[in-house]
Amino acid sequence: MAISIFSGFLRKKSLVFIITLIVAAGYVLFISKEDRFMAETKLIQLPKPLIKGNISLEEAIFRRRSQRSFKQKDLTLQQISQLLWAAQGITLEKESYNLRTAPSAGALYPMEIYLLTKNGLFRYLPNGHKLEPLSEQDLRGGLAVSSLGQVAINQAPVNIVICAVYSRLASKYGQRGIRYAHIEVGHIAQNIHLQSVALGLSSVPIGAFNDEEVKKILSLPANHEPLYIIPVGYSNALDQN
Repeated sequence: MAISIFSGFLRKKSLVFIITLIVAAGYVLFISKEDRFMAETKLIQLPKPLIKGNISLEEAIFRRRSQRSFKQKDLTLQQISQLLWAAQGITLEKESYNLRTAPSAGALYPMEIYLLTKNGLFRYLPNGHKLEPLSEQDLRGGLAVSSLGQVAINQAPVNIVICAVYSRLASKYGQRGIRYAHIEVGHIAQNIHLQSVALGLSSVPIGAFNDEEVKKILSLPANHEPLYIIPVGYSNALDQN
């Protein structure tokens, strides 16, 4: 009798185990490629940014020019780290919040920074100075098409897309928060342009693009509104202004 009950118990346990394996196998088979990628990705720790460069601020301002032709030469992770730090890096840590490289109304920081390279799409995380991989696809071509076919986007090794989340400001400033966001994106963009010069690189400001197409190409959250695109790379010394 005891042996019979024990055998039945084992059969039930075996059945549960088999069902669990089937469910797990089904999950592996039917999970989307995007979901698998997100499950497997790890945050990328960026190199520590430098706070002293090789040229003065005055020289960087003097040498800054918009550049629309770039060499096919990749940027280093250190260069990318420096550019993103200049955009939204943390400069002072406080107990309740952190201060960043660009001023923000109420220190609410409504901006999200995205990075496009030939290796994929990434989101910059100021806390910890890290990159979050979002896609392995090279989306620069699609971004260029959504930006009236501007070839600089497809040609540059790096594109930085600055987006606003207006709700972060609206909770405190209401409709006026939209203006504050537009002021802030100018601070961030100028930091990137000047940091590019300091690194021996060139950049170009781009504002002509279809907002909805950009959001679709980058699979942006509904409340992330693209405001500014900045291609960055090594200059071909053509078409400057």
